[in-house]
Amino acid sequence: MLEGVRERLWALARRLQRLERRELDAFLRWIERTGNLLHLSVLLFVPLLIAVVTWLANATAAVSFLLFPPLASGTYTLFADPEGTYATPSTFVGGMTVGALCGWLALALATLVGLGGGRVSATGAALGVFFTGVCTWALDLEEPAAFSTALLVLLTGNAQLAYVIGIVISSAFVAVAFVVWRRHFYQQRARYLYGTTSGDDHVLVPMNDADETVARFAASIATAHDAGKVVLFDVVDEQHDDVDVDSDDEFPPIERAADDAARHLESLAADLETAYDVSCDAVVAAARDQSAGLVLRTARQQNCDLVVAPYAEHENGGLSSFLKGLFDSEIDVIAFRSNGIRRRHWRSSLVAVRGAGDTARAMVDFAIRITEPGRPVTVSTCIDDESRRRPAENTLADLVDAFSGRFETHVVTAPVETYLSRVAPRYDVCFVGSSTDRSAASRFVSPPTFRKLSDLEADVAIVHRGRHR
Repeated sequence: MLEGVRERLWALARRLQRLERRELDAFLRWIERTGNLLHLSVLLFVPLLIAVVTWLANATAAVSFLLFPPLASGTYTLFADPEGTYATPSTFVGGMTVGALCGWLALALATLVGLGGGRVSATGAALGVFFTGVCTWALDLEEPAAFSTALLVLLTGNAQLAYVIGIVISSAFVAVAFVVWRRHFYQQRARYLYGTTSGDDHVLVPMNDADETVARFAASIATAHDAGKVVLFDVVDEQHDDVDVDSDDEFPPIERAADDAARHLESLAADLETAYDVSCDAVVAAARDQSAGLVLRTARQQNCDLVVAPYAEHENGGLSSFLKGLFDSEIDVIAFRSNGIRRRHWRSSLVAVRGAGDTARAMVDFAIRITEPGRPVTVSTCIDDESRRRPAENTLADLVDAFSGRFETHVVTAPVETYLSRVAPRYDVCFVGSSTDRSAASRFVSPPTFRKLSDLEADVAIVHRGRHR
């Protein structure tokens, strides 16, 4: 009885662990999106920084509570749009400070000419806004919060100097915190958040009927990381019609086939190690065929987090059952189709994306790895109406901004297959998504892009982003 209870408890614990991993993976996928990351940063950092400034206001008279409204709105602007027009420390600090000084000057002039009467001087308010507009325009410090500080200084009574000093201190503190966050986290988010930039460095290549170009493509990807490794995997048929199962000589034909396959893989592995300076192993298994399940089990055993397999279709079109099996896994997969040219290196690459999701980021990362150093990676998206151009441009900007390197971005008003057929001859390889992250209904309405690219004059890499389970 106790043994049964113990087993049920262990089963419950394992189920909870799987649920925890799935929830964590879902959260990581969510936060990888730039918009979600910015919203979360606003929720975390804006209240925290305002809390610190509040503590300073309580601790010293140099900080007035009247600076909170412009400071809160300015801080939100910084973290919500870190690459925007107002997201520079000089604009943030300078704009708020100039606004406060202009308001102070306007109030002094209004008082000097006898127009400073009333609880709040209307003349001072008008002059303050006018001076702020002129000064921020002339100094290129245009910032909405500057007009707030120009007006709020009118409420400080005889503490205008203390208010200006408080603006300088508090805004400088927020600006320093913002610069640290943007430089060491936001601009490095690909390194911290995007799995492919730190993973996908152990690559398994199923070699049954595969062109050596597939293995070279995998080596080009793996060599980008110091810990890169390529595992060449082949299968020999464990059934032979010419073998008498009752004979004592049942296994030598299998062993000879395995030895031949191993020698071939080891020769190719040595060539890859020399050409790409990457560690390369060879693995041979005996089985009826090279199934997706066998490849995935081998990838797990060899600690591989990426499979690069040759592209294959059914006779009636669509992905082969082998590739479908690979795509239905937690491991990243690239289905590679060569255009017939036996390349050793890929000088230029084109990445065709629908959005800025994790599959698009993986494609950009892989393209960076294989593209010749110094040459830009082209990232493109197709739209069906010019009204969608601005959002598409912003999407591409968000996508490439997370990576270091050179990029070209294209937004094209044309069907994707028409665009790619036209520009493909300019590139060595084109990256497209597998569409496994789309619903079945979405794929039915809009078939995956790779189905329309059978005659593309470039190598094609179809990228599937695995899901951790």
